[in-house]
Amino acid sequence: MRLARREFIRLGTAAAGVALMGEAALFAQEAAPGLQRMTGDVVPIGREEFARRLEKAQRLMAEQGLATILIEPGASMTYFSGVQWWRSERLTALILPRAGEPCIVTPHFEEPSVRESLKIPAEIRVWNEHEDPLARVAQFLADRRLSGPVGIEETVRFFAVDGLRRALPNAEIRAGAGVVRGCRMIKSAPELALMQTANDITIAAYRHTYPRIAAGMTPADIGAIMNDATAALGGTPQFALVLLGEASAYPHGSGQPQQVREGEVVLMDCGCTVEGYQSDISRTFVFGEANAEQRRVWEQMHRGQEIAMAAARIGAPAGSVDDAVRAQYEAWGYGPAYALPGLSHRTGHGIGLDGHEPINLVHGEATPLAAGMCFSNEPGIYIPGRFGIRLEDCFYMTQAGPRYFSNPPPSLDNPLG
Repeated sequence: MRLARREFIRLGTAAAGVALMGEAALFAQEAAPGLQRMTGDVVPIGREEFARRLEKAQRLMAEQGLATILIEPGASMTYFSGVQWWRSERLTALILPRAGEPCIVTPHFEEPSVRESLKIPAEIRVWNEHEDPLARVAQFLADRRLSGPVGIEETVRFFAVDGLRRALPNAEIRAGAGVVRGCRMIKSAPELALMQTANDITIAAYRHTYPRIAAGMTPADIGAIMNDATAALGGTPQFALVLLGEASAYPHGSGQPQQVREGEVVLMDCGCTVEGYQSDISRTFVFGEANAEQRRVWEQMHRGQEIAMAAARIGAPAGSVDDAVRAQYEAWGYGPAYALPGLSHRTGHGIGLDGHEPINLVHGEATPLAAGMCFSNEPGIYIPGRFGIRLEDCFYMTQAGPRYFSNPPPSLDNPLG
């Protein structure tokens, strides 16, 4: 059955959206003819990569004195097992042991579906509707003779942790973020390649969309063009935030009606996934002729990105990148700190399988920058009641310094480069 476009876009960010890729391609061919898919040479994450991830996690567990890590569905479960699932009141969980094969606990009737995306050797233990899934977790630990503290992935819901405490009343339950972050924060070459393709697709979709923007269009009109182009190019659309005029002064927009008007700012923040890995790119331009104030703020924000890249050096605290940008903004009269007009949010966030993931380029973050870490660079400048300027490009750290996935535009008059 043909789905309405709004239903495709709504479902595209959920696990159910995977089943709609055929529909997505059909929509894309109709809405964005002439665009060619850019994913023909994409290489999904392979079994050897999954094995390396488990090996590293088990080494970190041993170093941190953890017997196991409990993970719910989401990016971390996909990262370690390949399983793409969703969260509900019926618990599905991945248990990473300090040694040996992992285990997945899932409802009995879900087992065949969970196995479809499983990419690693793993035991699966099932539970029926009248049974306690956390008892299955406890039994697995007992059978494997895994004693010691149990680590919890940082997004696991309270009911799962509370149930685990009841099932293991004598166990020490601790945060497992050090293990999970220690793996996921450092991207491998295959991960970086997938992120590069996602960024290339988003830039190509921008190039398709930009010349098609016309006076009177709404954010939904522009977002539909962007999403259709993204799908036609082979990406899975994740978001197409479009802020027009005054709404651009508020980082995540306004509920007020908006339309493209001559001489007003158009701010777009868009991204897609390729094999689950994300892009996140923002572009800001003026429809028609820009005024002097718009040009000045655009140039200052552009300079902010350059300052951030200069500060991003191996071993530097992640927060020092934000500090460097904010110091210059304050010298220009913005702020101070997060006060407006100025930069009201962090300079950047981590990115990978999640659009926002640890760590952030934010004041006070002491984690040293290391090769393989990936971030957005988006020190926007916002003037309430007037407009905002945000350019956003993601980069990854190398031993020689930061390297962009997408290059910032050279000027307001050439907003895509």
